[in-house]
Formats: sequence, C-alpha cells, structure tokens
Amino acid sequence: MKKVFKILGIIVGVIVVLIIIFVIYSAIQNYRTLNVPRFKDNYYEEFTTSALLESKYSKKGKYEVSNKEYQSENKSIKNIRIWYPTELNDASKEYPLIMVVNGSQTPAKVYIPFFERLASWGFIVVGNDDPQAGNGDTASETLDFVLKESKIKNKVDTKNMGIIGYSQGGAGAITAVTKHENGKMYKTMFTGSAAYPALAKMMGWEYDAKDINIPYFITGATGTSDDLGVEDIENNFAGVAPLSSLKETYNKMSNDVFKIRARVKDSEHEDMLVRTDGYMTAWMLYHLQNDEEAGKVFIGDNAEILSNANWQDIEKNN
Repeated sequence: MKKVFKILGIIVGVIVVLIIIFVIYSAIQNYRTLNVPRFKDNYYEEFTTSALLESKYSKKGKYEVSNKEYQSENKSIKNIRIWYPTELNDASKEYPLIMVVNGSQTPAKVYIPFFERLASWGFIVVGNDDPQAGNGDTASETLDFVLKESKIKNKVDTKNMGIIGYSQGGAGAITAVTKHENGKMYKTMFTGSAAYPALAKMMGWEYDAKDINIPYFITGATGTSDDLGVEDIENNFAGVAPLSSLKETYNKMSNDVFKIRARVKDSEHEDMLVRTDGYMTAWMLYHLQNDEEAGKVFIGDNAEILSNANWQDIEKNN
C-alpha cells in the first residue's frame, strides 16, 4: 500500500510541476504578445505595388512626428498615446484626428511605427493600450480625454475626425461610431477585416451596419482566416470577415452614404494592416484633408482601386 501511495505521490507531483510549467509558459507568451513590437520602424518600405497612388500613400508623409503619452485611470486603457506633426507645437492651425481601435491582444504600444507613419501625413493619430476594444467603450473614453483634457485639445479639428480598426478593432470602430454619443463626431471610417456581425455579437461586440451613416471603406482578406466559404455564417464560424458579411454590411448601409467594399487579393487576416495601409491613408486624406489626388483612388469609373491587381470583389457607389 505504501508503494502505491508513493507512486500516486510521484504522479501528483509530476502533474503539479507540469501545471506550473504551463502557467509560466502561458504568462511568458501573454507578456510577449502584449509587449513585444510587431513592426519594424520602416515596415512600410517592404510593401511594393505597381499602383502609383497606393505606392505613394503606403509610404511616409512629409511631416516630422512627435508624441505624447498619458496614463489612464481606466485599467483597460492603461495608456493613451498620441502621435502628431511636430509643427503642431508651434502652429496656430488645427489638425484632423484619426482614432485607431486595437485588434485582439494588440495594444498600441506594440505597433508604434504604424501610428508614426500615419501621423506623418498630417494627422493627429490616437491609440491606447486596451487589448480587448471590441465594444468601443475605451475608444469613446479615449476620444473624450483627448478633446477635453489632453495638452493638444485645442489643436484638434473636430469637424474632421476619422476612426479605423482591424479585426476586433474593426467591430470596436463600428460600435464606437454607432453606440456612443461622441461617435457622432466622426466624419468617416475604415475597417480591415472587422469581425462579422454574428461573430461580433457572440463576442459581446454587437453592431448593426444600418446604423452607419458616415462614409465607410470596408475591407477584408481573401484567405481562409477571413473566409472559410461557409454558406450559413449565422450559425457556423465562417472566418473573421467573410465576403458575404462584407456584402451584407455594404447593402445595409444607406446609398446616400459614400461606401466602398473590397478585399485584398492573396491575403490572410494577419496581412491586412500592412496590405491596406496605402488606401486606408488615401481614404482618410480625401475625407479629412480634402486631398483630391487621394480621392482618385476611389471616385469614378477610372478609380485606381478598380484596376489595381492587389484588390478584388470591389463595389462602390461613387
């Protein structure tokens, strides 16, 4: 009997050790996910395209960039991070603002070069370190802070503000616009592979596309991570952003609103931030800075996106 208990004790001891190892491993992996940078400083230089405007707007703009950081009392937000043209410190003019809503487990601190590049095009670009931002709450609270309490509050052109988000952050951008009072201040929106409505609802980020009434550029990837080819996407997981859901979102929106849906060819979910960078920037430049050249990407029968081999499944109403 003593021998049996001894063997059981050894087995229990081994199990305890394995549990401890698993907990430590999980903690290390979680730390890496939330703290290790995802992008090199010049990540955008590795993207190539034969489309002239896509190439132009995927690179850095002309402005030098500075940043400010504020610690938030909200434990989900952790830190509010703001990037902006350095000249703002001495300029008397206002600058358009872009709010960035994080994807799952992707706080702003791990993709700083993305914010810096976007700010170099003349935007105030705002993010926070919330790794679960799908309900739009922390985006809304962050916007309030920037407009009411930050040191640059008087430098924001509140008539020209946009919001973008990827994956869970795409759902977060939509909920920030449609379910929060200050969401009415946004002039335009872009999402990359936003979690489709049935998935978003299951995760607690429910939204209804019919509530979107600002110009919206909807994008997704063609790979199986975004689209598994499932017919019944309401009752079966279909990928993060299947084509049928992009069509549904597009069709639910009013035709009185400028809208575009498109997918990046030969791409997977994790490619979307880099692969859409150029046209996301152009969309924001057109709507927030009245950049007519950027508008040529989207407007008319000769819009560059229509002939760009990097894009497919395009529908637009302008």
